[in-house]
Amino acid sequence: MSVLSLIIKREFIAKVRNKSFIVMTFVSPILFVVLTAFIAYLSSMKGDVKKIAIHDESGLFVKQFESNEAFEYQDLSAVDLNILKEGVKEEKYEGILFIPKSEDVNDYQKNVTYISNDSPSLSFVSKVELLLEDKITHINLEKSGIDLVIIDKAKANVNLSLVKADGEATVKGLNEIKIIIGGLFGYFIMMFIIIYGNMVMRSVIEEKTNRIIEIIISSVKPFQLMMGKIVGTSMAGLLQFIIWGVVGAVLLTIASSVLGINAMPGAGAAEAVQATGGMISNEVMVDVQNYVSEILSLPLISLFVYFIIFFIGGYFLYSSLYAAIGAAVDNETDTQQFLLPILLPLMLGVYIGFFTVMKDPHGTVATVFSMIPFTSPIVMLMRIPFGVPLWEVLLSITILFSTFILVVWIAAKIYRIGVLMYGKRPSWKELYKWLKY
Repeated sequence: MSVLSLIIKREFIAKVRNKSFIVMTFVSPILFVVLTAFIAYLSSMKGDVKKIAIHDESGLFVKQFESNEAFEYQDLSAVDLNILKEGVKEEKYEGILFIPKSEDVNDYQKNVTYISNDSPSLSFVSKVELLLEDKITHINLEKSGIDLVIIDKAKANVNLSLVKADGEATVKGLNEIKIIIGGLFGYFIMMFIIIYGNMVMRSVIEEKTNRIIEIIISSVKPFQLMMGKIVGTSMAGLLQFIIWGVVGAVLLTIASSVLGINAMPGAGAAEAVQATGGMISNEVMVDVQNYVSEILSLPLISLFVYFIIFFIGGYFLYSSLYAAIGAAVDNETDTQQFLLPILLPLMLGVYIGFFTVMKDPHGTVATVFSMIPFTSPIVMLMRIPFGVPLWEVLLSITILFSTFILVVWIAAKIYRIGVLMYGKRPSWKELYKWLKY
């Protein structure tokens, strides 16, 4: 058995036999299911109805406000305003909508006041403004002698049909679905890099602190040792994620059936359709079938294959950097100055993916960052669902793994010197000097 395989086996066994690893492997899915069930329970609960007092001296707007599950509007125009203010202070009412009397209806655009102890939400303010605007507009139209019935009949409701160039019908929001699929893969890679990259770094720091590394490097090359740690830790991490997925799925199924809590956000859609007596079921089913058809038409298999490739390349690339940092310092506190440059490309990749790829997946910015190895594992995975030429994907993979080999070579040189350095926090200048040794 080669030295590299022995190191991989040692790292893997050491990680999976660790008590904290075993505990978190089985405790984390339980915590996740409990948290999911708790969130589902909270979302099913109805909040307290907020009472809004309306003091409308004009008598024009009070009928515009209808109570709902969130707000209860009470017509208290006959009550003195000062008494209502005392009610707000005593928290009898959430707030007061004060509408003074005015001769000119257009004055209501600026004279309406909402009185409350706390600042209202933006959605509430927007809704009140919209209701007032609608009423003022109708009053102005009536004064101008315009028949509102004719206007209502003249209103149009445009439903744009989307068709591909080959004549096949498509659905709305498909780009958002694609970016979500690619984004989930990219986010998974980022989280795996952060969690298990740190595990590689801590492993190196621990061995360096215990002086075990001095014995190991006498018979093992730094490159082999670092590669063994990266591969062994990644295998342990993948095993943990697989266990999380299986245990989490089983626990969610049990929680859903036993507790009667539905953890799926869109699971209530079918009930809503049934509540309508089947009047819109056909239309809804057609839309659902179209969405399912569009999702199945995506390159799901190739996307999964590319995810594995970019996952391996991205994790190995960043893990080599984490290992180099672990070799350069004596404790985790000293790693802070080196971690930010590693995390910035990951955050940049997420930003480019969600704010650039969605708007222009084949634009210059998205294309360039899908080629840069430190951002390509995230950005390219978000671009692939939109249809990326094969040569671009292959070029991105080639650059990624070539950079990985280069970084491993550079990190190994830092590793060779850094593992024997104690008691001093290295600077960026010293790290550069180590590369010359």
